[in-house]
Amino acid sequence: MTLATKTNGPAKGFARSEGELLYVQVSDFVREKIYSKEWGVDEPIPSEHELMDMLGLSRGTVQKGIRQLVDEGLLVQQRGRGTFVTQPIMARPSSNRLLSFGESMSAQGIDYQTKTAVCRVEQANPACAENLQINEGDDYLYLMRVRYVRRRAVMLIESHLSLAACPGLEREDFEKEPLFAIVERLSGRSVGHSEMVYSARAVGKVRGTLLECDEHAPVLDLDQLVFLEDGTPFEWGSVWLPANRCVISNETRRVM
Repeated sequence: MTLATKTNGPAKGFARSEGELLYVQVSDFVREKIYSKEWGVDEPIPSEHELMDMLGLSRGTVQKGIRQLVDEGLLVQQRGRGTFVTQPIMARPSSNRLLSFGESMSAQGIDYQTKTAVCRVEQANPACAENLQINEGDDYLYLMRVRYVRRRAVMLIESHLSLAACPGLEREDFEKEPLFAIVERLSGRSVGHSEMVYSARAVGKVRGTLLECDEHAPVLDLDQLVFLEDGTPFEWGSVWLPANRCVISNETRRVM
C-alpha cells in the first residue's frame, strides 16, 4: 500500500514555479512530505505513475526528482517493492558520559567496521602545537578512519594525536582496537573529558569521496579536543557525520 491516492490535478502543496527546474520541484515536494512526517520512515512513497498523476508531470521528470533524493539518502529504491523513506543508519547519543564513537556504537548493539584511510607521522604546525600542547615542529600522528555500518560509510574520524602523551601510538592497529582503549593502554592513564563544537558544513571533495557522498552533501562536523584524566590533551580533530545517515540524540530532564 502506498501513501497517496490518485488525483485529477496537482497535489496539495505543489505549485509549479517558472524559475526552477521541474525535477527540482519534484524533489522539494517529496522532501517536504518526508520532513513534515506526512510520509514516514520505512514506508513506501507513491509510485512513479501516482506521482505523475499527482503532480501532472512526465515520468522522466519524476524519475529525476526521485533519483536526487535517493542520492541524498532520503529514499531507497527496492527492486520489485518500490521506493521507501529511509532512516539514519545510526544515532549518536549526547550525554555527560564521554564515549568514543566506537564505544557508543557498541553500546547500542551496532555492528561496525573501521578502515584506516591515512596513518602517518607529521610535524605540528602552530595550531596543532597549541591544541596538543606540544612544540611547533614536534612529531604527532595524523589518523583518518572511516566507520561502516551495513557496508555504508557513516562517519569519518580525523585525528591529530599526541605522541608525547601516547608513545608508540603510530605502531598500533586502529582497525582492531578502539582509539580510547589504545590511548589508555599506552599512556597508563584514563581518558578524562572533551571539548566539542558542532557545525553544519558541505563535506567537500576529499571527505565526500571517503564518505561515498556528493561533495556538496551536508555533514555535521564535530570539532573536538580530548584530554587524559590529568588534563593532558591527546586528540585534536574532527568527526564528519553525513546528515542523512546519522543523528545526534539527547535526553534531558527539567529541573524545577
